[in-house]
Amino acid sequence: MHLTPRNITLQADDVTLEGDLIQPDGATGIVVFAHGSGSSRFSSRNRQVAQYLAEQGLATLLFDLLTPQENEIDMRTRELRFDIPLIGSRMTAAVGWVATADATRHLSIGLFGASTGAAAALIAAAERPEQVRAVVSRGGRPDLAGRHLADVKVPTLLLVGGRDEPVIELNDQARRQMTDADCELVIVPGATHLFEEPGALEKVQQHAVRFFQQYLQGGEG
Repeated sequence: MHLTPRNITLQADDVTLEGDLIQPDGATGIVVFAHGSGSSRFSSRNRQVAQYLAEQGLATLLFDLLTPQENEIDMRTRELRFDIPLIGSRMTAAVGWVATADATRHLSIGLFGASTGAAAALIAAAERPEQVRAVVSRGGRPDLAGRHLADVKVPTLLLVGGRDEPVIELNDQARRQMTDADCELVIVPGATHLFEEPGALEKVQQHAVRFFQQYLQGGEG
């Protein structure tokens, strides 16, 4: 079952960002994706995870953290992809859009962040504690959320490849700073940073749907 996304635009700070929304019939929760550095809403791995979550009854929103003009600059300079305050602000704005848009405001909100997008997701969770219900990180850099980690209060799942040793340590350090959150660190055996190995991304999907179904389904946000 392939569900077709609907193109949307959302306002974040003073810019307009494009996104793709999938909303299955009867969905009670929505997962907003924050892509990693140098990527976009067209990230093949995030789109695969989003499609899987949608097939399990969860709405999904993939959106660009940068405008087309900003992306052109970043492709030359690589400076904006690591601007964590900027992408954190964009993610927070996306949560605000989902929480107020007619089509989505009744849905419980979860966040899924990959690479640097994990930091953006955790910043948004810290900034919007009344609206965000759960966060999942895939091969993420939650440590880049810095001081915001101590303000995260929602259940968080950190998924890291077993062969991604430096990032395992960074995730463990971040987990220890999230003293007010129920934070689970799961190592996916044999996987590297991008989860490109056969079956690795499927493991991510299974863990993510388990987590989001636990915290998003069965009630309004």
